Amino acid sequence: MHKGKGMKFVGDSRISAEKTSKIPKDYSEYPGRTEAFWPNFLLKEWLAGAVFLVGFLCLVLAHPSPLEGMADPTDAAYIPLPDWYFLFLYELLKYQFASGDWIILGILVIPGIAFGALLIAPFLDNGPGRRPRQRPVAVGMMLLALVSCIWLTYTSAAHVDWETRAEQNKPIPPGESVVDQDHPGFAAYENSCLSCHGGELEGGAGPALVGTEHTKEEIMDIAVNGIGAMPADQFQGTDEELEQLADFIIETSEAAGE
Repeated sequence: MHKGKGMKFVGDSRISAEKTSKIPKDYSEYPGRTEAFWPNFLLKEWLAGAVFLVGFLCLVLAHPSPLEGMADPTDAAYIPLPDWYFLFLYELLKYQFASGDWIILGILVIPGIAFGALLIAPFLDNGPGRRPRQRPVAVGMMLLALVSCIWLTYTSAAHVDWETRAEQNKPIPPGESVVDQDHPGFAAYENSCLSCHGGELEGGAGPALVGTEHTKEEIMDIAVNGIGAMPADQFQGTDEELEQLADFIIETSEAAGE
């Protein structure tokens, strides 16, 4: 009982005895500090997203991503690289403090700290202002992360000749065979090499022969004496058939690389 207020009875402890308005305050009470979500704010977001999407599509059309051939687990000389958006982590693992005995730092600790810091940045700097100068901690951490990713990505990409790499690993278009089955050496290849090196020289149990750098004499020697994991005496035939086999491999390899 309050004097002049009358009696108030609340049957549920979760209900406040004081009535509060559920109508939000008018935007005019905060000039320059807020705006309507619809359509003002949402329209700005859509416009920004549209500009980014159009720019990204233009970049993709101007510089399409190079495709490589099928993966060959038997090719020990092939150096795999991650996609461009993971190159900064790939470059990080080249430094002494993030590789070797310290590899756990490179793959778990440092990325975990970096992404964790970005996750809690809004909570570390929760001031009321939205301008960058009013949020120095969050803005500083974001700029540090951005500069680090750009620098590591640039450093990693600068050491790779992407055009040569794409040319060496160019895939064979589906449905377009480069194998000339009328070639005199095709029969020898089919009998001695096809089961391991594939019908299009794309590789399989053995390495791919597309883009081979071996000379004719080297191919003839390998077919007879073997190399690496390839045993000797894989080819059974005459010297003439051996020459035709080497010619077939070289000509087909060149045709596949064009």
